[in-house]
Amino acid sequence: MSDQIVAVFGGRSEIGLEVATRLAPSNTVVLLARPGGTAASEEVCRAAGAARVVTVEFDADDVESHDTLVERVEAEAGPIDVAVLAFGILGDQERAEHDHRAAVAILHTDFVAQASLLTVLAERMRPRGRGTIVAFSSVAGARVRRANYVYGSAKAGLDGFASGLADALHGSGVTLIIARPGFVIGRMTEGMDPAPFSSTPAQVAEAVVAAIAKGGPVDLWIPWQLRAMFSVAPHVPRAVWRRMPR
Repeated sequence: MSDQIVAVFGGRSEIGLEVATRLAPSNTVVLLARPGGTAASEEVCRAAGAARVVTVEFDADDVESHDTLVERVEAEAGPIDVAVLAFGILGDQERAEHDHRAAVAILHTDFVAQASLLTVLAERMRPRGRGTIVAFSSVAGARVRRANYVYGSAKAGLDGFASGLADALHGSGVTLIIARPGFVIGRMTEGMDPAPFSSTPAQVAEAVVAAIAKGGPVDLWIPWQLRAMFSVAPHVPRAVWRRMPR
């Protein structure tokens, strides 16, 4: 894959940057992130072989700007071939249980903003008959746990939306890959005890880039063993499930 436009929404996130560097060689990489502090990410992408690196300020929660933002990116860099939505927040579960504003903030960033941008990107790519979009769901949304139900419910909503959109795009030439990693050891989960079948941002990126190269699968569990584990999750009694850790 070369001479392509790769746009990473959340270009300073650990997973986003890992994906960007793996897709960088001979491609134009567009790093979309909140203002400030992108110089290090730019340098990493250039060192990885990017033909060009473009940085764009991006406020994921400003959904009203998503269509004009994507239009501006394509006007400057060219039609997006690969779009990776690598932004999101874990939030504070304890606070969100008692503060509706905190709960809404998590749901807005992790579901509403994602659905908005997915729709914009799909509508840009569909008429061209080509393109790949990567959405990051999570096993947290496969069956929501009491321990992180606010974040989990946002991911459940995103997973459902992305699954439906992937089916709507079938046959259009546009592929939507839904990545479902388990516990990822990184900045977002610092201080937490890793869960079974944990992965690192680098391992998640490797799986995502391999799926992009192959054109799928649409449903990408990372690692693959989690698919089997969560296939039985709906059958676990609620009295047991509510005691499951995050």
